Amino acid sequence: MFTIAALYHFTRFPEPAALREPLLDLCLKERVKGTLLLAREGINGTIAGPRAGIDAVLKHIRALPGCADLEWKESSADQMPFNRMKVRLKREIVTMGQPDVDPRARVGHYVDAADWNALIEAPDVAVIDTRNDYEVAIGTFEGAIDPVTRSFGEFPAWWEANKARFHNKRIAMFCTGGIRCEKSTNYLLGQGVEDVYHLKGGILKYLEVVPEDESRWNGECFVFDGRVSVGHGLVEGPHELCYACRRPILPEDKARPEYEHGVSCHHCVSETSAEDKARFRERQRQVALAEARGEMHIGQRD
Repeated sequence: MFTIAALYHFTRFPEPAALREPLLDLCLKERVKGTLLLAREGINGTIAGPRAGIDAVLKHIRALPGCADLEWKESSADQMPFNRMKVRLKREIVTMGQPDVDPRARVGHYVDAADWNALIEAPDVAVIDTRNDYEVAIGTFEGAIDPVTRSFGEFPAWWEANKARFHNKRIAMFCTGGIRCEKSTNYLLGQGVEDVYHLKGGILKYLEVVPEDESRWNGECFVFDGRVSVGHGLVEGPHELCYACRRPILPEDKARPEYEHGVSCHHCVSETSAEDKARFRERQRQVALAEARGEMHIGQRD
């Protein structure tokens, strides 16, 4: 079994580039794979590996400036959900494009998973899903509002266009692991919204600790690793990825005429040109040739 750790932490890294190589070297040494993002505002990512390797990497991260109280969420898989290890330098660890947003200054009220149902069932509470449209499509909370955003950076514009709908409402927001809500709640507080709440630990914590017979969650939760989706108890879901558009699909969707492995699915078949599809076919051919040689092609997706 492989241990999977999803983590984020907002802190101040004056020189994130100086942290990259030691962190990457340790991950490679400990046979840990996944993606970690470093920026001046902190660290974010998901990694997987043997128990001892994950422990070593988490110990290293907790020793970084301001990371002593790092929290993370764990699950497991019987297959390695990543192909490689990447430590990337980014402008933001979750991209919102709002330079004045700073979760270290203040955020909304944290709500434990055990208390979430009572909050979202209150008549004066509006529940907003801050994730992308393709994530919402496979699962969300009962009654949650879907902003239908293709990226988190679209959320501020959506709020500006829709804020009148939420007059005299308390706002409860949620996302996969909690990181997007750190920024979205800070943003709403800066817009003058007083009563802002978010699900502590995100959907993953809720699915881990809330019994299914008490759950207000419908469907699966998209995750950014090889499992693609998880359900209650963080059990791996049925979804796979379309490697052309990175959207989740079900096994039966592969029987649809729009599906071509690595080239298109019913979500994206009309979004790419014939030239794009030809390029995707060639990439997939090269991936298949590399796999036949027991190698990993540079264009192969995690």
